[in-house]
Amino acid sequence: MKLEDLKHLVNMYVYISLMSLVVIMEILAEEETAFCEMWGNPEFPLLSKSGDIMIGGAFSVHSQIVVSSLSLSDAPDPLICTRYWLTAFQKLKKCSFYRVNFREFRFAQTMIFAIEEINNNSSLLPNISVGYKIFDSCGSTLPSTRAALGLINGQERTFGKSCSGQSTVHAIIGTSESSSTIVLSQIAGIFQIPVISHFSTCACLSNRKEHPSFFRTIPSDYYQSRALAQLVKHFGWTWVGAVRSDNDYGNNGMATFIEAATQEGICVEYSEAIARTASKEQVERVVRVITRGTAKVLVAFLSYDEMDALLEESLRQNLTGLQWVGSESWITAHHLTTMKYSNILYGSIGFAIKKAKIAGLQEFLLQVHPSQDPQNHILKEFWEETFGCSFQSSLKGVKQCSGSESLRDIKNPFTDVSELRISNNVYKAVYAVAHAMHSMLKCGEKSEEIAKHIQDVNFSLQSGEKVYFDERGDPAATYQLVNWQKNSAGDPVFVTVGSYDASLPDGKQFTIKEMNLTWFGESKQVPVSVCSESCPPGFRQAMIKGKPICCFSCIPCAAGEISNSTNSAECSPCPLEYWSTEDHNICVPKVVEFLSYEETMGTLLTAFSLFGASLTLVVSFVFFWFRHTPLVKASNSELSFLLLLSLTLCFLCSLTFIGQPTDSSCMLRHVAFGIAFALCISCILTKTITVVIAFKARTPANTVPQCLASYQRSGVVGGTFLQVLVCVVWLTLAPPFPYKNTVYAAERIILECNLGSSIGFWVVLGYIGLLAMLCLILAFLARKLPDNFNEAKFITFSMLIFSAVWVTFIPAYVSSPGKFTVAVEIFAILASSFGLLFCIFAPKCYILLLKPERNTKNHMMGRNMQKQF
Repeated sequence: MKLEDLKHLVNMYVYISLMSLVVIMEILAEEETAFCEMWGNPEFPLLSKSGDIMIGGAFSVHSQIVVSSLSLSDAPDPLICTRYWLTAFQKLKKCSFYRVNFREFRFAQTMIFAIEEINNNSSLLPNISVGYKIFDSCGSTLPSTRAALGLINGQERTFGKSCSGQSTVHAIIGTSESSSTIVLSQIAGIFQIPVISHFSTCACLSNRKEHPSFFRTIPSDYYQSRALAQLVKHFGWTWVGAVRSDNDYGNNGMATFIEAATQEGICVEYSEAIARTASKEQVERVVRVITRGTAKVLVAFLSYDEMDALLEESLRQNLTGLQWVGSESWITAHHLTTMKYSNILYGSIGFAIKKAKIAGLQEFLLQVHPSQDPQNHILKEFWEETFGCSFQSSLKGVKQCSGSESLRDIKNPFTDVSELRISNNVYKAVYAVAHAMHSMLKCGEKSEEIAKHIQDVNFSLQSGEKVYFDERGDPAATYQLVNWQKNSAGDPVFVTVGSYDASLPDGKQFTIKEMNLTWFGESKQVPVSVCSESCPPGFRQAMIKGKPICCFSCIPCAAGEISNSTNSAECSPCPLEYWSTEDHNICVPKVVEFLSYEETMGTLLTAFSLFGASLTLVVSFVFFWFRHTPLVKASNSELSFLLLLSLTLCFLCSLTFIGQPTDSSCMLRHVAFGIAFALCISCILTKTITVVIAFKARTPANTVPQCLASYQRSGVVGGTFLQVLVCVVWLTLAPPFPYKNTVYAAERIILECNLGSSIGFWVVLGYIGLLAMLCLILAFLARKLPDNFNEAKFITFSMLIFSAVWVTFIPAYVSSPGKFTVAVEIFAILASSFGLLFCIFAPKCYILLLKPERNTKNHMMGRNMQKQF
């Protein structure tokens, strides 16, 4: 901006300020002689009646306004209300045929009926007449503003020298739209005039800071939106579409619904808005969005007129196959059932205000006639619209109204009192004002205190229904769940199938009778509306990247995890001792695994063990039979029989490893194994030492010390005693015990014996290994003894086998899984036992049984004979 332009603007601002100051000074100078005068033209009510107490009313008798073009030279034309936009021809002719909203006109007449009933009541406001002023809010904020000013100011142009006069009404009933009511409440609230709405449900109106004198006889959408979310969840509809009115009612109600639905795990595929003044193209776009959507359920949070526009376009685009869920604004709108698109809504379900009966209202409505006030144009409009006639004889093509027509022959939303829900709210609102005024006059208080008395009202209607308000000016939140069905004649009817009461505890607020429900397409089957098919038990949901949480894929639960319900968000792990079935829907006890006698491996090992023990007993019997022969005597028969006994124990101790582990079997198996093998190796070691001493002696055999026998016993007892001592310490400090191993194999329990102390086990095993090593060394040193009786050679070979078996046992034992660990240990016991038995006793049995000629003393004592065996 240039500097010259800036200077010019500053000069203009100074000039305007000075001129304003001059005007103000002139006004102040003339204040004593001037009167307070209304600017503009006064607003006149549609219906009115004088009285000691005046109650205002604002209803959408028409639903649209015609705004004239504005100019700088002429004052704007008055607002014209109409049900639909006027055509150019109608504007030109200034036609008065504007189509009255029958439902709203019934609300207005219900207000008049309640006031007349109160005037005829001798106990409520006795000797006081109640009047009314009813304005047309046209369903828009601008006419509602003019209606509010008209109710407050009246029709007088001048008010005397002071503008501080009282309002012409004491309270206002209305309006039917939340946006219009917000304007009405904000204006009336400045003058402390209470507003009681019969149909405005926006939760924003419960804000006492912004609307301190607002009340309503219809519950807040705070509750209805949550009730709708619970309804949708009840039927498992997790994927829904949403359409709303683009005003305070629709936007606030839908926002609350989406919030509550999200908490319930419900996803909204799309959320579209329709304004009352929306163009045809905008409505077409919304219907196309609904058509392209995959959701089969549509939540329509729409006002009365927006619903008309949406249904009209839905019919044109042949929108079918949707389950409609409606708000209280249209779900019981009777005119929708008689229109051409009623089939679209068949099966609809939604919450409505409780239905009531008002005695005498129908007769009152049927008496409405233009003759009641011949100068009232709204009565003429109503009559012309009802009977399709005109009081103007000059209109061609339109029959003339005679006035003799009867409303009893007409069935429309005005005369239909079968669904008195919102009308009852108007009725209650009027009585709430009357009871408050009665209480206020009884207390002698000023009219400014009426809001306080309305807050405190608590009375019952003739029907028994209680009327009261909570601290936010709201009534008790109770709804009826209605379902569109057909009666026997095929006509749509509203059937109550459930209820919602917000005053009840959670879980008991919502009730429904599912047996009586009908869905779209006259189906009795509950429709399905999900983004993804339900995950059956045994599967879990897996989110799909970039899509809402309701769109998911189903993934089977991992091994050891289950899901026992549909659409599980996650799989639950089974308890430690349980495992999942193949279907992953239930946990069952894990299979307990141990080496049993019944299975093939256990049977084979048992057979080999018994066979080894039996074979050892046979050898013992052979040795006992040939006990007096030179070979048996030369083999140190005492040690031989003790060795055979220990080998029998070694074979039999392997049986303790088979079967289910118990406390006693766990201790027995390792102790028996350790002591039996210690005894066995001690006998062999002692035998080896004896052989070495006998054949290394320089003196004859009969000169060998007689203490050798006692030395042998001492050696066996001493070698075994040390092992017994180790086992006693082991059992005392940390004995083996049964253990359920769930670490190695997650799907089964391996029942095994915990060593208690690994040190104890390895000391026992190491001690046996030490004895075997000593025996191997001594036998190796005695390898050059005479061939005819070279027992040391067989002992050496047996110790080599024994050592090889147990050396390979260690890695196999450590790495073997489950019951194979026990099998490896049994195999090592049997292999080493068979090795000792065959290596030490097989050559002797061969001579005893098959080569008796070698079983002589000379042969045993021969030193340089050729090797025979």
